This record gives sequence, C-alpha cells and structure tokens, in this order.
Amino acid sequence: MLCVLTRTATRTGLVKPCRLLSPLPVVQISERPLVHQESLPKLPVPPLQQTCSRYLASLEPLISAEEMTHTRELMDEFLRPGGIGERLQKSLERRARKTENWLSDWWMQWSYLDSRMPVAMYTSPGVVLPKMHLQDRQGQMRFAAKLIAGVLDFKSMIDSHTLPVEYLGGKPLCMDQYYQVLSSCRIPGPKRDTVVNYAVGKTPPTHITVVHNFQFFVLDVYNSDGSPLTVDQLYVQLEKIWNSSLQSNKEPVGILTSNHRNTWGKAYNNLIKDKTNKESVRAIQKSIFTVCLDAPKPRVSDEMYFNKVAAQMLHGGGSRWNSGNRWFDKTLQFIIGEDGSCGLTYEHAPAEGPPIVFLVDHVVDYMKRSEMVRTPMIPLAMPQKLRFNITPEIKKDIEKAKQNMNIMVNDLDVRVLNFTHYGRKFPRSHKMSPDAFIQMALQLAYYRMYQTCCPTYESASLRMFKLGRTEAIRSTTTESLQFTKAMDDPSKHNSEKAALLEEAIKVHRKHTHMVGSKTDCVMCLGPMVPDGYGICYNPMDDHINFAVTAFNSCEETNATRLSQFLEDSLLDMKTLLEQVSKTQ
Repeated sequence: MLCVLTRTATRTGLVKPCRLLSPLPVVQISERPLVHQESLPKLPVPPLQQTCSRYLASLEPLISAEEMTHTRELMDEFLRPGGIGERLQKSLERRARKTENWLSDWWMQWSYLDSRMPVAMYTSPGVVLPKMHLQDRQGQMRFAAKLIAGVLDFKSMIDSHTLPVEYLGGKPLCMDQYYQVLSSCRIPGPKRDTVVNYAVGKTPPTHITVVHNFQFFVLDVYNSDGSPLTVDQLYVQLEKIWNSSLQSNKEPVGILTSNHRNTWGKAYNNLIKDKTNKESVRAIQKSIFTVCLDAPKPRVSDEMYFNKVAAQMLHGGGSRWNSGNRWFDKTLQFIIGEDGSCGLTYEHAPAEGPPIVFLVDHVVDYMKRSEMVRTPMIPLAMPQKLRFNITPEIKKDIEKAKQNMNIMVNDLDVRVLNFTHYGRKFPRSHKMSPDAFIQMALQLAYYRMYQTCCPTYESASLRMFKLGRTEAIRSTTTESLQFTKAMDDPSKHNSEKAALLEEAIKVHRKHTHMVGSKTDCVMCLGPMVPDGYGICYNPMDDHINFAVTAFNSCEETNATRLSQFLEDSLLDMKTLLEQVSKTQ
C-alpha cells in the first residue's frame, strides 16, 4: 500500500508518498525478532558533498535557470572550507556517534509531536478494509469479536518475541516499531505532545476500550489464567456494551481529541482536573487498542460508497455522525459500522505504516479461519463503563471541537479511485517497478492538469538501520519532467517517450524500498498543506486502489479532476508500452 501526499503550492506542488510497496520483496523468517537488533548498522550521516548535490538535483526540475544559478552560488558559499556547512556536518557526525540513530528522535519530534495541526486528517491515516456483508448488529458484534481475537493473536507474537523477522535483500530490518503500536497513546501538551507506551511497564494492560454511541467501556480481554477471551466470550461482552449504551444523547468527549493540538492540550488539562475524568482518560490511554462501534451512516450510491467510507475512517463524518465515537490520540483504532463498513485509523507518531500493514494482514488472515477454541463456562464480569463529569467549561470545549471538526469535514473532499484496468503485474511484465510506474503516472496527471510539475515527497523506509523510521524520496526529477513533457508532444516518437519513461523509472527506483500489503485495502490521508493533495495507493496484482484528497476551500485543487487525469495517464502509459512492444 502506498501513500502519496501531493502538496501543491500556487506555483509548484508537493507530493508526499508514505507508501508501503517494494521493488525487492520483504521476506519474513521465523526467528526471534530481537536477535539481529543489536547488530543492525547505525544510520550513517551522508557526506556533505553528496547531500548538497542531491539537494540541487531535486531543485533543478522545479525552479528557473536564474533561481538555479543563484542557489548554486549560495551552495558554493555553504560548502566553503571551514564554513557553516562543514561545521554543521561535524555536529551531525558527533550526534551520530553518541546516539543509536541520529535522525529518529528528530523525525518523531518534528514530523509529529511538534505539529500543532489536528491529528485527524492531517497526520493520522485512515484504512478501508473490504466491505463486510453484515445483516444486523449481531453481525457487527460477531465481526468485531473476531477482529479483536485476531489482534490479540498478533499481540501474542509480540509478547512472546516470536514475530517473524523481516528481511530485505537478505538483510534484517529493524523490528522496533512493532513494539510501539499496542498499548501506546499520544498525550497532548500545551506546546509539544508526548507518546507513552504502557506495554513496557511491570504490569502491561490487559484491557481494550470499546466506544459506542460516544460512550467508552473498558473490556478485559484475558481470562484469569492469562488466556485471551475466545470469540464467543468477546461477542457476549460486546453485546453487554451495546445494550448498555443505547442512548445516543451523551456528550461526545472523544471529539476533543480531534482539535488543534494547542486547543486540545488546554482542554485536556481542564478535563483531567476531575479525578473521575482523569481515571477514565488514563484507562483509554493505557488500553491495548480501541474498537469503535459506529452508528450507520446515510445511504449513498455504490459509486459514492468508498468515498464516504474513506472519509469515515479519516474523521468519522462529523459531530452528527461518528467523529465523537473516537479517541484520535490512541495509536490503533479499529472501526466497525453497522452497515458493514470497516477499517481503522492510526496515530502516526509511534510507528510508520509497515507494522500497521503487517498487523492488518495478520488479522484479515486470522478472521478467515474457523473458530475451534472451546469457550470456558465461567461467567464474565460486566465491562466497566467510563464516567465523565462534564462541567460547563468542558461542555464549551466539546461544542468548540464539534464546530471545528464539522468545518474540517465539510472542507475535505475524498475521492477513491478503484482502477480496474490493470495492477502491478502489468509494469512488472515490462520489467518496471510498479511503484515507480505509479509515481510517473502521478507526475503525468499533475503535469497535464497544471502544465507544470510539483515537488514530490515520497516516504522511504530506513528500517535497514537500527531504530530507522522514514526519509523522503523526492520523486520529481529532471528525468520525470522530461517524460511528462514528452508524453503529449506530437513531435516525439513513441519509442522516445517509452525510453524517457524507462529512464525516469530507473532513476526513481534507485531510491525505493518499501513494504507491500496483501490485503485489498484503501489508505487515505488528508493534504499536508491548504493548497495540496493527499494521494494514497495500494497496487494489487490486477487493480490499483487510490484515494485522492483535497480541500474544497482551495480553488486550485480538485480531487475529482486529478483522479480523472490519473486514470487517463495510467491508461495512456499502458497504451504507449503496448504500442512500442508491437513494433519491436
């Protein structure tokens, strides 16, 4: 699954892919995941000259010749012996010698915890799983019970350190992020957030939180002997929760977590002044994960269904629907609607996408198995309902959060494109990287729409290094620009266009190693800037799932139009390669 964020400025655009695909296969080998952890290489500091030359190369397709000349002059000054560049490089090298990973802490801090934008839509991705054909609320409960059992089965591998080690190109990858996604939560601060991982304590949590009709419950998911509850037991407990939360007129305390981080930080401190509220908040934060049992949404056409569900996973649909049925600070929230829509949203600070994707694949596989575990006859205690004392001030904070969320929901346009003409097998049949091929289609679609290229930021995994997180691939290159310009140039022969495409893909592939999802899911994420696009994609063998987002308040961006240009570009690139193949 690949996630690209395209951000466009008035003159140029920016694309960020946080993707999960790989030209080299990621192999899982059953051995203790921490065996190789200590022997992983440390992230090196690239040579100064290399960093600067790559920076210049990334600028070349984006700025004018005059601007490029001026930038080169500034770069020469920066690289002067004994100058600021050399001093900064030595400082970085000192940091690299003293830390396990010189970048990871900075990445978490600057990319996530220092950000003051709401996590909903801006940094927390939504993932849509294939629609379940649920007949009624009992079907919803049964599905939720099996999903919970699947996550607990995954957790058993984490707890016993039997999670298969991932290898890329014969080298082990860092598995640290897998240990950060369960029992963790983001905590708001007035100026900077923190992440707490409760799994590392002496008594790790044994409960999850379940939210229905804006009401939160603690559900213990282990028996007294330490065995996980069976699917039947979980179903019984979920039924109790559902029947205890029929009223939908409760205050949606969870919607506070959707606010601007400074606003939420102040409201948080106000909320936890009350002892009962503080205990309820801590129970949510400490839980292994959260399950959101959503109310049904308004019926829409089949054509609009995936657009609405993708939005549902991102933000819940607004205060009238399910945005208050969340705790957006929780690392993992699984979302199950009465109408069969299901998926998850995850808070991005503790980990990147690959551990989440592996977990989802594991849970989906688990849910296909038939349940063979005998259910103990021991009666189970009623799940604990979490209480909140709502003062007039807290009520005011909730109303403000509702208003802000509704403004964001109305401003975000989400378009899911299920491209069914071909999938990753087609570019592979032409010996091309599927990811690089899709990236070039994005470049072409954007160029056709705006007659210019845009800066493109695509996430790249650094897990081959100890505690490695993410770096950015700059997908817009001189070679990609040459291809996009040539594609619609009648003076260029098809063979020349195909050669330029091949060269652009070759340049892009040098920078790319990611992890692929086996599950036929759709990932979505909001744009990172007001005049930007968010584009996520998941290439399957014979089709590709895309989600394109843009803000309605920006006149320059249009998610529907870009989706149409993208589909046309993918078709035209296929036609080009097929025509060239015939003449060879």
